[in-house]
Amino acid sequence: MKAVIQRVKQASVTIDGEIYSAINFGLLVLVCVEKGDTIENAKKLADKLSKLRIFEDEDQKMNKSIMDINGEMLVVSQFTLAGDCKKGTRPSFDKAAAPDEAKKLYETFVEILKEYKIPVKTGKFRAMMDVALINNGPVTFIVEK
Repeated sequence: MKAVIQRVKQASVTIDGEIYSAINFGLLVLVCVEKGDTIENAKKLADKLSKLRIFEDEDQKMNKSIMDINGEMLVVSQFTLAGDCKKGTRPSFDKAAAPDEAKKLYETFVEILKEYKIPVKTGKFRAMMDVALINNGPVTFIVEK
């Protein structure tokens, strides 16, 4: 599994002109399920994101996790992260998991995150979404498990 995570002041998902979900201070997580990913990958990624110390402490050092700051997560499925742009001018999505398989693992990932008592909101799997955010920092990382 692959994720692009962004520390945000706020983030939202809009579908068909209506706000579907929104969070305040926390993480926007764009997550991709690739062929061969398992529940173990989902568990490792959730554990990493819940404990990753990318929020500032009193000394302005990245020393706190999302759980330390009582932050929220907005988790959005983003299969295009599996895109390979090395050859030609059109991305190849051969690495992306099949939609049914990806949806199950995406939903499992979200449920695992909730076990950490993190408030989690989501996008809608396979929907055309407008994702808005105010990146705090800016702070953005790519995490793979």
